[in-house]
Amino acid sequence: MMQGGRPPILVLNTNTKRESGRKAQLNNIQAAKTVADVVRTCLGPKAMLKMILSMSGSVLLTADGNSILREIDVSSPAAKSMIELSRAQDEEVGDGTTSVTILSGEILSAAEPWLEKNMHPRTIIMGYTRALTDALEYMKSIAVPVDINNREQMLNIVKKCLGTKFVSGYFPPHIAEMSLDAVRTVLVESEGRRDIDIKRFIRVEKIPGGTLDECALIPGVVINKDVTHTGMKRRIEKPRVILLDCNLEYKKGENMTNIEVTKPEHWEQIMQQEEEHVKKMCDAILKLKPNLVLTEKGVSDLAQHYFVKAGVTVLRRLKKTDNDRVARTVGATIVHDPEDLKESDVGTKCDLFEIKKIGDEYFSYITSSQAKACTLLLRGAGKDILNEIERNLQDALHVARNVALEPLLLPGGGATEMAVATKLAEKAKTIAGVEQYPYALIGQALEVIPRTLIQNCGANVVRTMTALRAKHAAGGAESHFWGVDGERGNVRDMRELGLLEPAAVKVQTLKTAVEAACMLLKVDDIVSGLSQKNNGAGGGGSGQPAFNPEDYEG
Repeated sequence: MMQGGRPPILVLNTNTKRESGRKAQLNNIQAAKTVADVVRTCLGPKAMLKMILSMSGSVLLTADGNSILREIDVSSPAAKSMIELSRAQDEEVGDGTTSVTILSGEILSAAEPWLEKNMHPRTIIMGYTRALTDALEYMKSIAVPVDINNREQMLNIVKKCLGTKFVSGYFPPHIAEMSLDAVRTVLVESEGRRDIDIKRFIRVEKIPGGTLDECALIPGVVINKDVTHTGMKRRIEKPRVILLDCNLEYKKGENMTNIEVTKPEHWEQIMQQEEEHVKKMCDAILKLKPNLVLTEKGVSDLAQHYFVKAGVTVLRRLKKTDNDRVARTVGATIVHDPEDLKESDVGTKCDLFEIKKIGDEYFSYITSSQAKACTLLLRGAGKDILNEIERNLQDALHVARNVALEPLLLPGGGATEMAVATKLAEKAKTIAGVEQYPYALIGQALEVIPRTLIQNCGANVVRTMTALRAKHAAGGAESHFWGVDGERGNVRDMRELGLLEPAAVKVQTLKTAVEAACMLLKVDDIVSGLSQKNNGAGGGGSGQPAFNPEDYEG
């Protein structure tokens, strides 16, 4: 089409697909709803499993929201954003990955009819943000404090977390105790603040075979290593431990070096120098009279000979993370140069070093009653069971950590969500103007959690939701404790079931879901296309490949 006798100006490349305005927003909402529907049946104690076949041909069998979404390959940018939500939730608080995805999808779904009525996205976002602030304040007001020194109370919280997982029926009772004791082991208090580093100082060692009853918490480190020489001791009580991150062998030149030897005695001198260098390193270590030496690098045969003569046990090629855990267990300092070793670098807190054979492999146990690092040893029938136990155990560890760092609880079973929904519905009536409608939408969206719990256990949704609404509408100081029993699908007081969850998880779920929904509602233009820099100039010339819509979907 000519404009004033001039040809139209092409700004975007011909192989670029663009969606803008209302169409882009509605497509984003549809993508978010699709992702939420994938994990909807994975919520609660009656969750269904998903079987995912990966590109490599391996099969993933799980009900964990984050594990499912991580394996799914999507093309829509909005769907990718929803999957990131689950990952962020898992990294932040370790639980609630399914809830956050379902809730975010429902919040976006609630905005769809108002967008079709031409309400401006900014108006919806203002209402959502205001509702989030009020919801967080109300959740803080109904939170119940917990005594973290009360072991029975803490155990009950961890058990309830495990109760919603797939393997809850198979878990032996001491699994919850293992999780709680592991978190207490790595808890460090300094200058009035608590630090619990689960990722660095709690290792999960999965060994196929045996039964679930053989799972145990080892106060210390378990390493899949055997001694380097058959003459070394395999059990030492109260050993003195030295940790190194250097080679105990002759240092090779970094550049290629050629030596021309003209006389046999010169060759003997070179070999003598190498031996003297290794002996010097070994003497520097043996001067401190250690019983156990661990290094991240290699140990030469000559060095092993000197250590065996001195009655010292050596483990080599440890991972950096394992070495850090051993240092935390035995109170040693990792040293780079043996000549720099001091008495203060030697670890003396180790109670027992022992090598055990489990299945076909040897494992080194380095244990201490004063350990600030630990290993969770998992035994089970097969790899799939062990992987699922590890995922569930990670959730339990994070729950114990969240409560230890922020000792506040909120009722589970959809009770908190229903109480917040009722509160927001009441307050929405007092807000003037059009903002009251999106404000009330957050309350309506929150009802998806109890509704999904009812659906997943096969109860009558309409009847149970009506009964639950009636309990919360009746008011009273304790009405916010009424929720859904995920096992039977009826309305119960959550205190009777002991179903109280960490406030940190609930708060993070709501914040992440609302903020992600607001972010997607702000998008009004999606431009997708590939830059073809190597195929001639832009503008759709002959150097460009033919446009294939399938390559640029979503």
